[in-house]
Amino acid sequence: MKFLTFIAIIAVIWLAGLFAFAERVRGYAPAAEPARADAIVALTGPSAERVNTAIRLLEQDKGQRVLISGVNREVRRQELRALTPGSSRLFNCCVDLGFEAEDTIGNAQEIAAWAESKGYDSLIVVTSDYHMPRALTEIRAAAPELALTPYAVETPSLDDSEWWRAAVTARRMTLEYMKYLAALGRALVGHVGERPAAEGAATPTEKAA
Repeated sequence: MKFLTFIAIIAVIWLAGLFAFAERVRGYAPAAEPARADAIVALTGPSAERVNTAIRLLEQDKGQRVLISGVNREVRRQELRALTPGSSRLFNCCVDLGFEAEDTIGNAQEIAAWAESKGYDSLIVVTSDYHMPRALTEIRAAAPELALTPYAVETPSLDDSEWWRAAVTARRMTLEYMKYLAALGRALVGHVGERPAAEGAATPTEKAA
C-alpha cells in the first residue's frame, strides 16, 4: 500500500511538472525584443524559421555575428544562403556554420567552443519555444559563464492552452519534457561531480611544495 502511495505521489509530481513545463514553453512566445548581446546562435531544427529569425536579429544589430549550429554536413553554404532571406553581405561576412553537432548536447558544446574562440560573454539563443528550456540547460552546463537571452520561435500548435487534448501536441510536449528532465539530471550530476574535484585540488603552494 505504501509503495502504491509512493508511486501515486511521484505520478502527481511528474504531471504537475509537465503542466508547469508547458506553461513555461508557452511563455517564451511571442518573444520580447531582446537587448543587444555579443552574438546570436541558432540551433537548427525541422524548419528554416530558426535560422531566418537569427539572421533578422543580425540585421537589427542585436549581435556581432551568428552561429548556425548543427548544419547538415551535406548542405553547402550557398544552398543555406538561398533559403535565408535578408542581406547577402551580412550572411557572407558575419554568419558562421557549425557542422559538428548532431543533437542538443552537441549544439551546446559547439556553441560553447565558438563563443570561447570569439571571446563572447553574452548570446541570444534562437530555437523553437518547446526546445528552449532544454537548449538553455545544455548550453549553461557547457558554458556556465555565458549570459544567455532566449529568443523563441513560436510553434502555433502549442499556443493552445488545451494542448493536452490533441494527441500530436500532447506527445510533443511530453517527449520534450522527458528530454528536459534528462538534461536537468545530466547538469546536476555534472555540477555535483565538479565540486569534489575542485575541493580536492591542490593549491599553488601545495604544488610548489
